[in-house]
Amino acid sequence: MRLFHKLSLLLALALHTGCSDPESNPSAGSGTNACCPPESSADPASAETALSAAFCSEHRVPEAECGICSPDRLRELPPGRGLLVRLPAPLPADQVRLVSVEETPAAEAVECPAELVLDSNRLAMVVAPVAGILREVHVDLGTRVAQGQPLATLGSPAIAEAVTRLASTWQTLQREQRLRARQITPAKELQQAEAEHRLAREQLRALGFSEDEIDAWLEPGRRDPCLIVRAPLEGEVIERNAVRGAWVEAGQRLFALADRSMLRARLSLPESALPALRLGQTVELWLDALPGRVVTGRVAWIAAEVDARTRRLLVLAEVPNPEGLLRAHMFGRARLWLGPLRPALWIPADAAHRTDGPPVVFVPREPDLFEARVVRLGRTGGSRVEVCEGLQPGERVAAAGSFPLKAQLWLSRLGAGCADD
Repeated sequence: MRLFHKLSLLLALALHTGCSDPESNPSAGSGTNACCPPESSADPASAETALSAAFCSEHRVPEAECGICSPDRLRELPPGRGLLVRLPAPLPADQVRLVSVEETPAAEAVECPAELVLDSNRLAMVVAPVAGILREVHVDLGTRVAQGQPLATLGSPAIAEAVTRLASTWQTLQREQRLRARQITPAKELQQAEAEHRLAREQLRALGFSEDEIDAWLEPGRRDPCLIVRAPLEGEVIERNAVRGAWVEAGQRLFALADRSMLRARLSLPESALPALRLGQTVELWLDALPGRVVTGRVAWIAAEVDARTRRLLVLAEVPNPEGLLRAHMFGRARLWLGPLRPALWIPADAAHRTDGPPVVFVPREPDLFEARVVRLGRTGGSRVEVCEGLQPGERVAAAGSFPLKAQLWLSRLGAGCADD
C-alpha cells in the first residue's frame, strides 16, 4: 500500500514539473517533448518530501485522514465522515467488544424524570376510633395481612360505656315488648325503647364492631369489652406506631397498610407533549436502583392544569409490581411513546464517545485500525442510544472496552502526535 502511494505521487509530481506553457518553456523550440521531459528532470528529494507531507509514515494512513495527528478536524466533519486511528498493536479480542448496529422499530417519544409513589387507592391509615389502652398488638412491620385480620386489641372506657348502654337498652326493649303485648303500656313507650336500642347499636358500629360482635355482647355473662382493630384491606404493614400497653388518643394513627402489587409513577412532562397524551399509553421506566431493567406501565391520570411556575404537566402512570422489587420514592427516567412506529438505529451507550466536538463511534477497519466516525445521536433508552445519522444497519462498532481507542485518538494533545511543528 505504501509503495502504491509513493508511485502515484511521483507520477503526479513528474507531470506537474514537466508540463508547462510552450512560450515559457525553452525546450519547446527544440525537438524535445515539453510534456514528457526526461526522467532525470524530476527531483527525487522533492518527491519524497511531498510524499511525506501527504502520508503519515508513523501511523501508515493518509495525513489528511490521520486522527492522531489532527483530532481537532473532527469538529469540521459532518455525520458519516471520520478520521483513522492506528493502534500500536491490535487489541485483544477479549478487551474490546464489537457489536452490530441494530435496527428496531421505534416511535416518537418524550422523556422526563419519574418517581414511584404508593397508590392512594391501595393505601390505608388505621387509627384508634376512641381513646384507650392497647392491650395486644398482633402484627409487625412487613406483616402481610388479609382484609379483616386483627391488628390490635384496644380497651377503652368509652367502649365499656357503649356496651353497657347496649345491654341496658336491650333489657328496656324486652320489657316494653312484654308490657305492650299485654296492652299495659302505650305503643309510644315501645317505639322509644326501640329507638334507644338502635342508637346504642349504631354507636358500637361506629366504633368498628360488626353486627355479630354486637349481638355477642348481649349474651349472658359476656364481660371485658374490648375492640378488635382490623385491617381494612389486604396488604402489607408499612408503618407501626402501636405499642402494647400504651395509651392512645382517639384518631391517633396506629398502622399504615399498603397493597404494593400496583404502584404509581409521578411523571413531570413538558406542556408540549399534552396534545399527544392519552390514557392507557405505554410508559417505560429506567430506575436508578435497578440498572439495565426496564419497567413498563400505563398512563392512568393526566392533570387538569399545567403548573404555572414550571410549565410542566403532572401525569400518573400505573406500574405493576408483581415481584415486589419496586419501592415508593424510587427515582429514575420515564419515556412515553407518542407517535407511530418508525425504523431506528441503536447502539450500546458505551459505544458513543463524547468529545469537545461531536460524538464519535469507532468502526473497525483492520485489526489495528479504526475509524473515529462522527455521528448524530438521538434518544437514550436504558443502556442504548439512538443513532440518527452516521451509521448503517449491520455496521460494527466498538462498545465495551473501547476507551483505549479514544485515548489513542487524543494522543497529540499530550504531545505524542506526529504532526509537524
